[in-house]
Amino acid sequence: MEKNIAVLGTLDTKGEEFQYVKNVIEKEGLGTVVIDAGVMEKPFFTPDIGRAEVAAAGGKTIEKLRSDEDRGQAMEVMSNGAAEIVENLYKNKKINGIISLGGSAGTTIGTTAMKRLPVGVPKVMVSTLASGDTRPYVGIKDITMMYSVVDILGVNSLSSQILANAAFAVVGMVKGSKPELKEHKPLIAATMFGVTTPCVTEARKYLEEHGYEVLVFHATGTGGKAMESLVEEGFIKGVLDITTTELCDELVGGVLSAGPDRLEAAGKKGIPQVVSTGALDMVNFGPIDSVPDKFKDRNLYKHNPTVTLMRTTVEENRKLAEIIAEKLNKAEGKTALFLPLKGVSMIDVEGQPFYGPEEDKTLFETLKEKINKDRVEVIEKDTDINDKEFARMMAKKLINLIENQ
Repeated sequence: MEKNIAVLGTLDTKGEEFQYVKNVIEKEGLGTVVIDAGVMEKPFFTPDIGRAEVAAAGGKTIEKLRSDEDRGQAMEVMSNGAAEIVENLYKNKKINGIISLGGSAGTTIGTTAMKRLPVGVPKVMVSTLASGDTRPYVGIKDITMMYSVVDILGVNSLSSQILANAAFAVVGMVKGSKPELKEHKPLIAATMFGVTTPCVTEARKYLEEHGYEVLVFHATGTGGKAMESLVEEGFIKGVLDITTTELCDELVGGVLSAGPDRLEAAGKKGIPQVVSTGALDMVNFGPIDSVPDKFKDRNLYKHNPTVTLMRTTVEENRKLAEIIAEKLNKAEGKTALFLPLKGVSMIDVEGQPFYGPEEDKTLFETLKEKINKDRVEVIEKDTDINDKEFARMMAKKLINLIENQ
């Protein structure tokens, strides 16, 4: 069966470039499905899926978008419509990958569609924005961003090479055959921060020794979102959620929030999970000058020139405990909560800058009060989170939950 690549974008303003990319892909022996997300001018060439169909999938008519002359509305409608169409094409086995190109509008349209495809499906976005902050465009998906260097306006001696490289990249991804692993091991998702690294490293080692493969996610907001997305998509057999620090940023207003739904995917999916309180002592900000004025008198720790940590308060720890308890009490699968009574991070131990016996006591006591013991097993140990035996205990418990579900 012929493999096809979706070529998505505005064929009025970038038509020449899209035709060039289409020709390169087809010359390499793959098919294309061209989707036109333009609105105002006539397309440079005839697409396989026209703008009227894209607009309709986004909930409007193309005539309405033209008459309104509202660029923001048009981009939203065409982004949503293109995403619907691309998702349906993939589900119906009509496409095997996708490529797009553009400036801010084109990048939004292209990546909105790409984010609707599963992890592993080839996705290439040539963008004038790719050398800046790509987080809003990439999100938690494996989107390959290629900087266009010059504006995407015509095919010239420089842009032709960049566009050809992008086309060759997506062709190679689609044509390529991944070597099969010798054995398929059950996947475990684990969360880690720098201040919980010893714990996660030890737990990972134990799990791998016992036949599991561990995917470690850096708890930086996108890390937590990516983990939960993979759980929802059915890739993960068990979750070792040691580092729940992203909840602090969501509650207090730090820069590494994973959103209000963090710590819910495993529970909803009914997947065994072992949870702990890793790095609940801290909220994350950028350089120290970026910390909001209302927090200037708090306990701040300059982790490095670009990261400033802020110690959570007694009241914040009470609220964090209530949030965690509420989420875990709803879990459909087997759940265990581990409490390290002598510190939740590398810098929350005696002699370190975030050592906070009162804050931690409030966290643990509130958790024990609010957790439904009939649904969640609570294990507390008189040690800090990075103790090797504590780490192994969590790994052992997760294996037990998986094997006895």
